[in-house]
Amino acid sequence: MTVVVSPHVLAGGGPLVTDEIRERRPEIDLEHVEDADDLPAAVADAEALVIHRLPDEVLAAADALEWVQALSAGTDRFDHDALADRGVALTNVSGIHAKPIGQQVLGYLLHFERGFDRAIAQQREREWERYLGGELGDRTVGIVGVGAIGSNVADYCRTFDARVVGTKRDPTDAPESVDEIYGPDGLESVLAASDYLVVACPLTDQTRGLLDADALATLPDDAVLVNIARGGIVDQSALVDALAAGDLGGAALDVFEEEPLPESSPLWARDDVLVTPHMAGSTPHYWERCADVFLRNYDRFRDGDPLENRVV
Repeated sequence: MTVVVSPHVLAGGGPLVTDEIRERRPEIDLEHVEDADDLPAAVADAEALVIHRLPDEVLAAADALEWVQALSAGTDRFDHDALADRGVALTNVSGIHAKPIGQQVLGYLLHFERGFDRAIAQQREREWERYLGGELGDRTVGIVGVGAIGSNVADYCRTFDARVVGTKRDPTDAPESVDEIYGPDGLESVLAASDYLVVACPLTDQTRGLLDADALATLPDDAVLVNIARGGIVDQSALVDALAAGDLGGAALDVFEEEPLPESSPLWARDDVLVTPHMAGSTPHYWERCADVFLRNYDRFRDGDPLENRVV
């Protein structure tokens, strides 16, 4: 079985994930292609491809392709229909981001709850003025999408005695750290109850634009929106309008409708918005965790067993 690691891997991670796989399983027929121009020829006989994105010309050239391992949790950049028509399986690495993103979300919540933004502003002005910080134990954290990441966020919030409510596609399978769980049709109840709303669901046809002006208006006026999922889930113009009107308490955003966030975006200049450059899932353990997922799936693929995190 021939496996190709594509040059289309973010942050120069191709050599890193290749080394991690080879260190664990040197017997695998694994080729890392460094030049994108060489990729169509290299994938002609490949049965498996490890990649962050799959250009159309690469898929067209991969005559023997049976399985694509995406090195991301989101797969909205992949042509699901084209893969399905070809009978090619697509799997992702959902779950490997849970710890770093959970910690990032906790940092966002503490930033707003303990007034770190005010502390930074006062430090710049060399101003000593004491102020009151809050406690997460007095707050309700709503989570849209209690999957691997959302469950980890709930676990962290429970440590701080926060009340946690959320939505989950299958509400019968919710972690104990969630106090109230709803199906997708219970979103309005979660919005109305949330002091902090954490967006952790995947971007799909059903979730694109899910948090529009009406949804944002359902949140309490002092609520803080946290998005570590995909920018397309939140109507960014509606969010800007809600913040400008004082209808929200703030936002912590790691993802945006357009990335990089344009310099002209009003989000940059708002004191009630914390902007991070799509790095919530970053961790020094990223590539080793990707390799672990790939190798579990490699064995499943060879044995004819169901693949982990299969999307297509």
